[in-house]
Amino acid sequence: MANAREIQSRIKSIQDTRKITNAMYLISSTKLKKSRKLLTDTEPYFYTMQDVIRRILRHMEVNEHPFFDRRQQVPEKKRSMGLIVITGDKGLAGAYNHNILKMAHAWMEKSENNHLYVVGELGRQYFAARHMPVEEQFHYTVQNPSMHRARMISSRVLEDYMDKKLDEVWIIYTEMINSMKMEARMEQLLPLKKEDFSDIVIPTDIHLEDIRMVPSPEAVLDHVVPNYVTGFIFGSLVESFCSEQNARMMAMQSASDNAGELLNELSIEYNRVRQAAITQEITEVIGGAKAQKKKR
Repeated sequence: MANAREIQSRIKSIQDTRKITNAMYLISSTKLKKSRKLLTDTEPYFYTMQDVIRRILRHMEVNEHPFFDRRQQVPEKKRSMGLIVITGDKGLAGAYNHNILKMAHAWMEKSENNHLYVVGELGRQYFAARHMPVEEQFHYTVQNPSMHRARMISSRVLEDYMDKKLDEVWIIYTEMINSMKMEARMEQLLPLKKEDFSDIVIPTDIHLEDIRMVPSPEAVLDHVVPNYVTGFIFGSLVESFCSEQNARMMAMQSASDNAGELLNELSIEYNRVRQAAITQEITEVIGGAKAQKKKR
């Protein structure tokens, strides 16, 4: 059994650790509130862009367009696949980064001709440690998602797609379903699928508005789709940031609760050790007194 001094040292160490976990919980809570507001402000833009593309496809016959080109002439085994991986910059967030990296690793094993576009310090370190080739590492923090950074990512990916370096573009991010559940998701960014924008059925007896697109629907799509891809990437960055802060809050709350339980156990153990020491001292005093009486 440890002595009283060792137990006191452990108690002090756990108390200091709990102060850190409580502080990290409060910081993540503040960031989560800010990021949730940003996500709420972003969603209308993203849904509006979806609706614009849906209206274009509904009113105009767009038979051939680079952003809808599935490149079926390229064999399945030779298709060049691009993957945007969004991870965190820091750990201590439970299984948040692990789930993303595990999904990305499994995806790379399935495809031979793949290209990675990594966002987040932990993702860069993970792939560098395993000597996996990375097409592009976006060297900035993911702690403060912005439209400018989303445009930088989308412009690089769109450039490679239009130059036919990539036949498909996918993205892995974490969706925050609710405060207790987060899920790593993989979505296809390019090429776009017309069926994804035809989920709203318009009754035949309703007159459709007359839309004129100048100079052509294809030219309009050339401007709308890059904004749509940028909006999707920005939404993924914000979703991932919200999920990271929520995962860190849960991890820090669990750590603080565990620290409290350990402190209770150590306090009981310390009281027992101290009581045993007091009892031993009393026994020694009584034994000494009895020995003195016998000598007399």
